[in-house]
Amino acid sequence: MISYSNWSVLTASFMVVTYLALSGVALCSVLYLVGAKWRFQVRDLAVSLYSLFPMAFAMLVVLLIGGNQTFPWIGHVSHGENVHMPGWYTLPLLAAREVIGMLVIMFVWRTFIKRQEVAERSDEDRAKFHHVACWVPFFTVLYATMIAWDFEMTLKPSWHSAIYGMQNLVSNFGMFLAFLLIWIYVLNTSNKLTKRIDEFVYNYLAQMMLAFTLLWMYTFFAQYLTIWYGNLGDERDRIDEMQNGDFTVLWWSMIALKFVIPFISLCLPITRHNPKLTVAVAVCMIVGTLFERFVWIAGINGTGTIPVLWGGLVSIGVIMVGYQLVRSTMARNQLIKG
Repeated sequence: MISYSNWSVLTASFMVVTYLALSGVALCSVLYLVGAKWRFQVRDLAVSLYSLFPMAFAMLVVLLIGGNQTFPWIGHVSHGENVHMPGWYTLPLLAAREVIGMLVIMFVWRTFIKRQEVAERSDEDRAKFHHVACWVPFFTVLYATMIAWDFEMTLKPSWHSAIYGMQNLVSNFGMFLAFLLIWIYVLNTSNKLTKRIDEFVYNYLAQMMLAFTLLWMYTFFAQYLTIWYGNLGDERDRIDEMQNGDFTVLWWSMIALKFVIPFISLCLPITRHNPKLTVAVAVCMIVGTLFERFVWIAGINGTGTIPVLWGGLVSIGVIMVGYQLVRSTMARNQLIKG
């Protein structure tokens, strides 16, 4: 049987892949609603990440089949332990809402992409696109909260946080922005794009990365401070075990990579206007988010090993499959040469 630490790599990978697939359309929707002119620079590239949904769905099925390997609370409840779980936390109900939720998101996101392609064709098409775009942020927050609760927050029975869904969304959307910046930089420097993305986009993305870095620390500390002041054992235990247990190195690295380095660096205009420096900061944010996802999932009891080999193998597999899916979409839409 695979150890829980190793299995947690799959859960963390699912969260990352799902958020990348989710966030491309979410960004395009928000940029459209606020009237950002630079959305035309990135929208076709960003929505290409929709092609990751089939892989995310396959990973979801594997995690649901895993049962108590994925959701440790199933073992607690089935053994008659005195553990309080809400009535909707049974595996059939969880599986139903997760599968239905992803299918609904895929349908709405696909509709958005189709409407965006023809939005400038007529006033009627523009109105239809606007209608769908207005719904995307709502569905993003709702779905992101659901997967944050099901795959992270409730892994430790009785532990809950009212702000966890928002913190999770902010963290992963910041990771997406970092990924998008690196992706654009690689495509631009390798001259792969049929239409090069302008340099000023790096600065705009860097500003958004700084904003989400601050917002992540705000939501993180708001949650941490509330738990610290309350000093309730059920709430403090999980934080203390992640912070001081076997994954303490990953915990403090997460703080450095997701807040200290990005905040200090992106506050400086010289960093935001230098693509290479901005890419370096983006790499830190992505690695920090990977550490965060793994620690929240694997560190529910503060014990376990850091699965370096297994994590590397899973990451390589996910990257290879994701690369092929996204590349085929970009080639089909004539975004890249050849």
